[in-house]
Amino acid sequence: MHVTVCFVFAAERRQLILEMVRANGAVSLRELARVVQTSEVTVRRDVRALEAEGLLDRRHGGAVLPGGLSREPGYPQKTHLAAAEKSAIADLAASMVAEGDAIVVGAGTTTQELARRLARVPGLTVVTNSLLVAQVLAHANRVEVVMTGGTLRGSNYALVGSGAEQSLQGLRVSRAFVSGSGLTAERGLSTTNMLSASVDRALVAAAAEVVVLADHGKLGSDTMFQTVATENIAYLVTDEAATATEPTVRELDALADRGVQVCVAPAAQGGGGALPLVMMPSAPGGPVGGPAVGPGPVGGAALRGPFPAQRRSPAPTPVLRGRAGTA
Repeated sequence: MHVTVCFVFAAERRQLILEMVRANGAVSLRELARVVQTSEVTVRRDVRALEAEGLLDRRHGGAVLPGGLSREPGYPQKTHLAAAEKSAIADLAASMVAEGDAIVVGAGTTTQELARRLARVPGLTVVTNSLLVAQVLAHANRVEVVMTGGTLRGSNYALVGSGAEQSLQGLRVSRAFVSGSGLTAERGLSTTNMLSASVDRALVAAAAEVVVLADHGKLGSDTMFQTVATENIAYLVTDEAATATEPTVRELDALADRGVQVCVAPAAQGGGGALPLVMMPSAPGGPVGGPAVGPGPVGGAALRGPFPAQRRSPAPTPVLRGRAGTA
């Protein structure tokens, strides 16, 4: 009788998990565990069972509907996914932008959060194909917004197509801040839509450096169209949950080993005193993940590596400069 009751509870729990994924397109394990009121370990086991039945696909840190290589959740669904993590990522990414910079900001819910922070940066010029980013910055004092042309893609409120790509020709900015649907060390940043991928490639081609904003749920996920190869990514800004599981930690190590500077935004805390974790590629023959930061203009702070893995930067609001291994 006890076994039967447990089976019924498991069946009901898995049905609820399936309904949540169907409603949202993608849901993190943390959110699933919160709603069904059980541990992430149990939810992971349920997700594995549902995947075996072909009802959903597993992703690092969450679950998606089958066909995740080509399926993209709509904007209303994406706004509720990893909202706290995206906010933390946006806080750290904003510290990489200084007064008077000219930057590119791509489309996405994470970049929309970044735009809210950028509204306070004077003398900033932002080039974007995102209506959401432009709307956030529309009334910002001393921030100039330059929009691409193109055709509106309603699912993510972004301008795409040849008009958008042509308007970016001849443009040069210091940094591009872009997001996507998946990120792996093997393939880099990818997305589910061909038109979005093509415009993203044009956006990053206009920048001296590329900063990828990706929450833990996107790490290890590979989707249909590549946008930025790993060797072209200067920085990854992700959230603290990415350091909590072995698969995502391995992915971070692999990215760092390929030359990507990994910046981990701390979870929000009441005291606001948490500092970012910065992981750098290892020196030849040294351990992977040893952090180091190039000189940053905030308060004159500068760090040099190597340091023990996962040491936190003493700069409270670092502006990170330079590629790995530079000083």
